[in-house]
Amino acid sequence: MSSVLEKRVLKWIPLALAAAVTLAGCARDEGFYDDRNLDYVDVESASPLVLPDTRNTQRYRNALPVPEAASQRSQGDVAEVRPPRPLTVGRSADADYVESREIGDQRWLVVAANPGSVWTQLERFARVRNLNVQESRPSEGVMLTSQATFRLQSALRDGSSEVRCERGGQSMASCLNALQAYLSDNAASPQSASATASSWNAQRLDNDEPLALRRQGDAWEVAVPYDADRVWAEIHHYLAQDFDQAGERELLAANPADYDFLVDYLAREERDRSLLQVVLFTDVSTLAQEVRLDVEPRGEQSVLRAEATGDQRLSENAQRELLERVSGYLR
Repeated sequence: MSSVLEKRVLKWIPLALAAAVTLAGCARDEGFYDDRNLDYVDVESASPLVLPDTRNTQRYRNALPVPEAASQRSQGDVAEVRPPRPLTVGRSADADYVESREIGDQRWLVVAANPGSVWTQLERFARVRNLNVQESRPSEGVMLTSQATFRLQSALRDGSSEVRCERGGQSMASCLNALQAYLSDNAASPQSASATASSWNAQRLDNDEPLALRRQGDAWEVAVPYDADRVWAEIHHYLAQDFDQAGERELLAANPADYDFLVDYLAREERDRSLLQVVLFTDVSTLAQEVRLDVEPRGEQSVLRAEATGDQRLSENAQRELLERVSGYLR
């Protein structure tokens, strides 16, 4: 019996020695586990990475732009911040590939694809419909036919395009309806890239200006690098979808003539009130404030503001929160 036990003990001795050697290699004098703090004591900075001068500069830009430090600004300067895109709003997977926008008697299409991909579809549409193409300028996004003039440009939202079909400067409803049906039936795949698409993308990188959320006095506003017609139409489209919850956020009226909207909005600071405070109100919806969203035209640019219509002033936090949400529709 003892001989059997001795054999089993001797059998495990090599494994025990191997384990001890392995664990000893992972330890330092100060303890069993490796202390990596000492590895960074004498570290020297390496020289910065330098890209070759022969690179294509259109392919490079700051992935995470860093705002200028406040200490480097004068007191009269205005701090500008790019508003974040709201998580609750955006193009969902089942959103339409082609959507319509309008303001007054103007109408156009917004396509969920970059202009390069849409341009190739526009050319195919002209061939299928036997349109007499008299002039085609892809770099400008203009196609002249005997029936109508097609104009293509980057949309306000990243990765989308705007298409107009006009005659004599007036929108052609029948043309836009036919084009919308064709594009919906022949949606371009995300992988359908081309040289034209790459050119359009590079152009957008060069011309892309961020929205700027800035403080003016005791109020907030958003500087938008697009004209008021396009901004109002885009905001109206998404307000109709997003502001549909009575007592929390609701679209009450839309006025294209004055580029403004009337909404009911319940700010987060009101929604987060304590349970005791909420119980004191029989109708929580009365906490929502009536707010006017105004798009002020400034040539090819616009300024978005939010102001309460009643006697109670919209707080700075609520004002910024609402402007961040609405301006997120434009990115």
